[in-house]
Amino acid sequence: MSTAKFTRGSTMRHVVVMTLTSSAGLLALFAVDALNLFYISLLGVEELAAAIGFAGTLQFFMISVAIGLLIAGTATVSRAEGAGDRDRARRNATSALVTTVLGLAIASAILWVYRTEALSLLGARGTTLQLASDFLAITLPSVPLVGLGMSCSGTLRAVGEAGQAMYVTLGGGLIAAFLDPLLIFGLDLGLTGAAVAMVITRGCIGVIGLYLVVTKHNMLAAPSLSDWLEDIGPLAKLVAPIMATQLSTPFGNAYLTATVAEYGDSAVAGWAVVGRVAALAFGGIYALAGAVGPIIGQNYGAKIWPRVAMTYRDGLIFAVVYVLAAWVVLAMVSGLIIDGFGLEGEGAQLVSLFTTTTAWAFAFTGALFVSNAAFNNLGRPLWSTMCNWSRDAIAIPVLVFALGGTLGVTGVVWIQAFAAVIVGTGAAIIGWRTVQRVAERTVDSAPGAAPSPAFGSGKAAALVGAPASAGPLASDDEKR
Repeated sequence: MSTAKFTRGSTMRHVVVMTLTSSAGLLALFAVDALNLFYISLLGVEELAAAIGFAGTLQFFMISVAIGLLIAGTATVSRAEGAGDRDRARRNATSALVTTVLGLAIASAILWVYRTEALSLLGARGTTLQLASDFLAITLPSVPLVGLGMSCSGTLRAVGEAGQAMYVTLGGGLIAAFLDPLLIFGLDLGLTGAAVAMVITRGCIGVIGLYLVVTKHNMLAAPSLSDWLEDIGPLAKLVAPIMATQLSTPFGNAYLTATVAEYGDSAVAGWAVVGRVAALAFGGIYALAGAVGPIIGQNYGAKIWPRVAMTYRDGLIFAVVYVLAAWVVLAMVSGLIIDGFGLEGEGAQLVSLFTTTTAWAFAFTGALFVSNAAFNNLGRPLWSTMCNWSRDAIAIPVLVFALGGTLGVTGVVWIQAFAAVIVGTGAAIIGWRTVQRVAERTVDSAPGAAPSPAFGSGKAAALVGAPASAGPLASDDEKR
């Protein structure tokens, strides 16, 4: 029987602990990001806030690339860990880290060269364009550093060290919380200070992650070019579709940002605040896919099929409860957010509508993220790609075309919510059928087997309608 951490005990407890610890680190960075925008807004220059919004949209692409590489690496490490092969897990972790740093270095270099053209496509003009370009010129070269930290954090989660994975980004967030006001106001560097603080923070995230993975857990093998070249093929089979999946969200956000830009810098500033508030309020949802993935991966690697379905169900339940609770809080503080960021006109309308009326739709985004985790760790990453791009390249543009002209500037908030509901519902249905088929392998491969102690309660067996035991993986199932 597997000794991997997530193959035993309550799956709901694992989902809650992994998600909350993962989100704690993310929330620290999201909070600093929101404070960063808040500090810039205090300078009273609308173009500065708009520049942060445009630059953030492009950096979202880079972070999404990093997340895609992280998810692929975590999937390979958690499967090996679930199968009890620690040496393979260490080698997979090393190959994933090298691939992440190299991939982000290349991607950020290309974007650095074409940053002005990319910002222009989003609708940045004049002073706002120049400010955003200068900000990216400083921050883009540091993207591989945050990728290093994220890759290490993913490795820690893959072996069940949720608390230490949290320390990677939490440590960076605390450093940034100190540096931002110091550089922006104390040294009077303004937007440049915010950019320098971001670079230093990313460097610290990389150092903290590497320290924990190497010193505390010895989870990196000695780098080997031959090993990396051998591992890059299987890793690429996951990376390519997962990367495509992750890039869909910044694509959809960029499309909506360009739509908002037609209404001026005030609207873009408000849209930037919506993005920061959403990230801060729903950090647990953004962390959900990365948190649920290792749990599914370990149980899949250990061939304890019913626990895969249990983890998926618990992830969906967690998403709904979390979003509804966060929505209530957002509605209560809506006015404070608008006043705090000094928003007026179109910007205030966007934030008010999101916080009081449409934030509940993030529950469907959570369903999409949980489904992505299931698809990626069950060998069906292309399904994640199709679901995400159907939202960001089909649903959003179609809704913009159909409704954008009639709803005005607030239409982007409604469109974002409608797209989440449509695609999130479809992804949840497909994901549910997928994990149920995996759970039913218990019946096909080990009829009459004694119930496994893997379930935290008898509800798990009732869910899948089968004895909770693990049988061998049938080769024809794996091919399907």
